[in-house]
Amino acid sequence: MERIVYVGLDVHADTIAVATAEDGRNGEVRFHGVIEHSADSVLRLTKRLAATGARPAFCYEAGPCGYGLHRLLKKLGFDCAVVSPAMIPRRAGDRIKTDRRDAEMLARLWRAGELTPIWTPDEEQEAMRDLIRTRKQALEALKIAKQQLMSFLLRHGLRYNRPTYWTKIHWRWLNELRRFRYPHQQLAFEELKRAIHQIDERIRTLDLAIEDAVKPWRFAPTSFA
Repeated sequence: MERIVYVGLDVHADTIAVATAEDGRNGEVRFHGVIEHSADSVLRLTKRLAATGARPAFCYEAGPCGYGLHRLLKKLGFDCAVVSPAMIPRRAGDRIKTDRRDAEMLARLWRAGELTPIWTPDEEQEAMRDLIRTRKQALEALKIAKQQLMSFLLRHGLRYNRPTYWTKIHWRWLNELRRFRYPHQQLAFEELKRAIHQIDERIRTLDLAIEDAVKPWRFAPTSFA
């Protein structure tokens, strides 16, 4: 019967902490140290673990480093699970976190079958996610830019007396304002307006990009006659 070694990886931008849990209920849990977060270092790690005669099965927490490590390990022919941090069982009061403890915990829980892998996107799907995430961030930036402009006007006692904002009429009112005492206040006001226009343009560009990207995408909506 093939022997499996369960490998927990605590992944960071520059480093990966590595721990293993030997197969079996009483198998040894061992910390292997920290390696560089690079393809060459990961390749050397897989060779070192496979040389023991066991089949490595990797897991790590989903995080800001994305799914590149998952794709690399799968390409090398190894099982690799990405797990949600929110779904990892943790002991009550266990608040001390170190790279070593996290890696060992992942290896132990992975061996015990207590970790549920999440769905991982392929490169094309992740590219679409990046595009949509960028649009979402632009919308949030637009909201902040509008709040900054309205706060600026409020500080100067300027109030718009209609119920609907950011319409053509509202913009006409904004563009006709010339009531600031100092030229640099007028400059600040114009820059706040310009920031809104620039973000609006970014959103329009992203909308077009998403529309174009969706057309050939295999997950594009299917129309039925």
